[in-house]
Amino acid sequence: MVQLKEIDNAIDELFHYREIGKDPAFSRFIPMVYDPIGFDWRNEFQTEFTQLFNGLMLRGKEEVNRVFLAVFPSDEVLTRFIEKSSPGDLLFMHHPLVMECGDPRGKWGSGFIPIPPRYIQQMKKKSLSVYTLHVPLDYSRVISTSDAIAEALNAKVIGEFYQDEKGACGVICEIEPISTEDLIAVSKEIFSIPYADVHGNSRSNITKLAIIAGCGDKVDAMKEAEKLGAQAYLTGEVHCHIDNDYGRKKYDQMKDFIDTTSMSLIGVSHAASEYLVHVTHMKPWFEERFQLPVTLLPQSKWWI
Repeated sequence: MVQLKEIDNAIDELFHYREIGKDPAFSRFIPMVYDPIGFDWRNEFQTEFTQLFNGLMLRGKEEVNRVFLAVFPSDEVLTRFIEKSSPGDLLFMHHPLVMECGDPRGKWGSGFIPIPPRYIQQMKKKSLSVYTLHVPLDYSRVISTSDAIAEALNAKVIGEFYQDEKGACGVICEIEPISTEDLIAVSKEIFSIPYADVHGNSRSNITKLAIIAGCGDKVDAMKEAEKLGAQAYLTGEVHCHIDNDYGRKKYDQMKDFIDTTSMSLIGVSHAASEYLVHVTHMKPWFEERFQLPVTLLPQSKWWI
């Protein structure tokens, strides 16, 4: 077994989440989803988490025996975690909330939704820990969501895009010549998805690729990648399929951009694009660093 504090310190040493500071996304979205349902998240979650919105969200026993890895705290993931875990086990995720982005061939999603309080109480009662790491896992060039995709595609990272003062979420890569059709086929296999969300131009000879895991459905990011010479843009979401005014506005903005771009735009699902790093990097990191068993918790359906 390993002390929870030792794991936290090692994660911070690698990802610098305390130095990065407040998560720009979830510092907005956690109050947005929990306040309307009257859930006292400020007292239910760890104090530091309510300030940074990364790190230890729920503290269980100090001795960790097993680590579980997931992307979203979906009902399916939390049910399996609670059933399979022992007191002190740790669930490490990219998101502290589920994000229903919608299915490009099915139902549109609801956006961010809270963890049902019953699951939070069940995890507390069983003395389980929950830890989430959002933008620090996107920004890092040692282990990151987008770099894991580049590695899986045998692409060489040569630059960054979609950057702020703390780091960059997107990477520009050189790749052995590949067609849009073949890139789609390889991506479906890597991400275990039944279909990709494909738009833009079909290319026969892609050698420069932009990659951004998760929500890459941002016209400004796509324009930046195209200016940097990207011929294809691979992301979690090309089109926002969130069923509200925000989602429909983003959908229309993207439609206008698609009509003008020369790039191939390939969406592989938000969750699947961010799960890959758990399989290829976080699992071996936890195993090698702490000699702990690690259990992967994939979603049975990636397009949600």
